[in-house]
Amino acid sequence: MIGWMLATAASADEDAVLLIDDFSADRSAQGTGWQGFTDRVMGGRSDIQAGYREVDGRRVLAMAGQVRLDNNGGFIQVRLPLDSRGRDIDAGEFRGLQIQARAIKPGAYYLHLRSADTRRPWAYYRARLELTDQWSTLDVPWSAFEPRSLNRPLDPSRLRSVAVVAYGEAFEAELEVARISFSVSPRD
Repeated sequence: MIGWMLATAASADEDAVLLIDDFSADRSAQGTGWQGFTDRVMGGRSDIQAGYREVDGRRVLAMAGQVRLDNNGGFIQVRLPLDSRGRDIDAGEFRGLQIQARAIKPGAYYLHLRSADTRRPWAYYRARLELTDQWSTLDVPWSAFEPRSLNRPLDPSRLRSVAVVAYGEAFEAELEVARISFSVSPRD
């Protein structure tokens, strides 16, 4: 299992964070790359376009596509392995994830986590993202992640991947992510 070292905050009023990715390079801070895929891996018909784009002078991760429910489908996603060797990441010292993102087109967007406990392809933990077309920074505590197709609560000491997902309803999806990190409460 891999442990993390806490990055210090710029000031006492800010949260301390550990960067997962700010998309300034082709690889995440952990040396892994984002992977885009859809429900087509199980017979669905959703389409995705994913990659980097320049927005307001900075590089962001963009995901767009048509989420379709035909043929038991219903998702598109970009997923990042948290360790290049597939080992568990211990993020237990953090309180959750922080994401800076915006939805160019409205829809049902989520963060998904996979861990050592999500052995089946359809098992994951999810937290809904309330996004608008304006940039916002959302703090998503571990307690916001609900298990799907498993009965165990999330154990953040056994994480394997994080994903940004358009899921569960038919819609034209488009969102951009500027930064994603682990976060903790400010120190006293």
